[in-house]
Amino acid sequence: MRRVPAGGARAALTSLLDPLVLAGRTAPSRVLFGPHETNLARGRALSERHVAYYARRAAGGCGVVVPETASVHGGDHPYERAPLAADCGPGWADVVAACRPHDALVLASLGHTGAQGTSGHARTALWAPSAVPDVVTREVPVAMEQPEIDALVAGFGAGTRIAVTAGVDGVEVDAGARSLLRQFASGLTNTRTDAYGADRLRLLREVLAAVRTELGPERVLSLRLSCDEEAPWAGTTPDLAVEHTRELAPLVDLLVVVRGSGLAPSAYRPDGHTASGFNTDLTRRVRAAAGGTPVVLQGSVVDVAAAQRALDDGVADAVEMTRAQIADADMVRKTRAGVPVRPCTLCNQACQVREVRNPLVSCVADPSDEGALPDGAGRRVTVVGGGPAGLEAARVLASSGAAVRLVERSDRLGGALHRVAALPGRSRFADLAAWLAGEVARLGVQVDLGVAAEGGDVVATGARQREGLTAADVLAGAALPPGPVVVHDPVGGPVGVGVAELLAAAGREVTLVTPDAVVGERLGGDLGPANARLARAGVHRETSSVVRSAGDGVVVLADRWTGEERRVPCAVLVDAGPLLPGDVPPGPVVAGDAVAPRTVLEAVLEGRRAARAVLSR
Repeated sequence: MRRVPAGGARAALTSLLDPLVLAGRTAPSRVLFGPHETNLARGRALSERHVAYYARRAAGGCGVVVPETASVHGGDHPYERAPLAADCGPGWADVVAACRPHDALVLASLGHTGAQGTSGHARTALWAPSAVPDVVTREVPVAMEQPEIDALVAGFGAGTRIAVTAGVDGVEVDAGARSLLRQFASGLTNTRTDAYGADRLRLLREVLAAVRTELGPERVLSLRLSCDEEAPWAGTTPDLAVEHTRELAPLVDLLVVVRGSGLAPSAYRPDGHTASGFNTDLTRRVRAAAGGTPVVLQGSVVDVAAAQRALDDGVADAVEMTRAQIADADMVRKTRAGVPVRPCTLCNQACQVREVRNPLVSCVADPSDEGALPDGAGRRVTVVGGGPAGLEAARVLASSGAAVRLVERSDRLGGALHRVAALPGRSRFADLAAWLAGEVARLGVQVDLGVAAEGGDVVATGARQREGLTAADVLAGAALPPGPVVVHDPVGGPVGVGVAELLAAAGREVTLVTPDAVVGERLGGDLGPANARLARAGVHRETSSVVRSAGDGVVVLADRWTGEERRVPCAVLVDAGPLLPGDVPPGPVVAGDAVAPRTVLEAVLEGRRAARAVLSR
């Protein structure tokens, strides 16, 4: 097929499921699986788990697979299991071999995190355009001189050679939210007075030229570009990004529009508090300036219908749907077949794994990649409990061919998912409940609502309530007496923060108490935004504090470290701690909060494992 030059005529768009031609190579759909941390590496090389992970998305119909970004220089070691391009050749080759039967294009992602990395692993000074301390870590980097700049450009060239030898279809250069190339392009971090300060895109152009030289014209050169740093006083703005696009788009075959910077790291992949498709207007402007170079919409696009609307409206030529395909690897294939797709909840609880515990990438809706199911034909199985654990157990059992009866004592399926969905930014958990209920109906499960059962093959009857007023009561709509509310959050997760937000939005005076040094310590990427939302809502935060007693219109708090006591006005005390394990007699397989109250991920995972345990008997 003839290669369409960058900046040439744009192909007519008809469907997200249509092929996409890039540098003469054809992707089977206009859906991308973008680069993200997985913690699947062995050493700094891609592992066999990486291969299986990407192959599963290619088999599911993804058009372009971009594996986890590999550092182009050994001094860049941003997290413990970060890939290094020099070690990735065999892994890239295996990914290509695994994806090739499904026609998906594979682009190797190359980058360097600069001042947004850490010196903790490599034990060398961080590189940056200028000696500006990172706003998050406060580490002071070294301002790069010409030898370091030359080494960086050579690293991108060497990484590209390795990738080409591995057989990739192209390379994506990372100039996104966490990249050194973005730091050079930004007035926030580039205060140089030399040629790389007078022309802040100079280094990026040099890197693109080095990569193109190694790629040649018949492989894809993609650029991931931060087009809004959310720091208009000095950073890249949408207006400046349009100017950058006019200069850079002719140099590449594909342009992925992203948002974020060191000042706004959560803007890259925010959770459900940010509207889906938040980059739509920005991407539309960039595409208008791209001169025919295909442009990709990125930014919490997790529904096929929304992605298709973006193409229909001329926003983009393709759509990156990374979290959607973490939630359902078969998203494209199911869409082609008219089968409902497992929804992404946009919770960021298991798919963002760049933290010190090194958890493996996962998803609350699809927490494991297990093998084929045992044959359940001829089996009759009863599942008690219609929450996420029971629904998943029933779904898996019915998928195996078993005849399944699901008994639920309430009048609807979904259990705790509906309470979770009442939290701000968590509404998509109701979509997960609806999908699970739809799947058990589609698979022929007999569902009996309003029925209490003594026992069954799988028991997933949920947690028991604590005494007193709990967050679960508030989310279920319990009426509260007037007066100030104190929310006690010993967990540091989304529940305490969300309940405090809900009550403040209802006009209540709210104090949030936590033993941690900061509210919402377990929130990950939403930590900063959550505290900003609480401050704007007027929620008073009592940190490093424990509750001693409550009554007579006050709650007595004690400083966690000194024991010093203080009193806070309180008409209502809400316990946002975990509930209690269920009271289940021995015998059946037990799953979910009946075992121990935790998160939706554990409930779904244990429901899946409970089904396998029953089938294996």
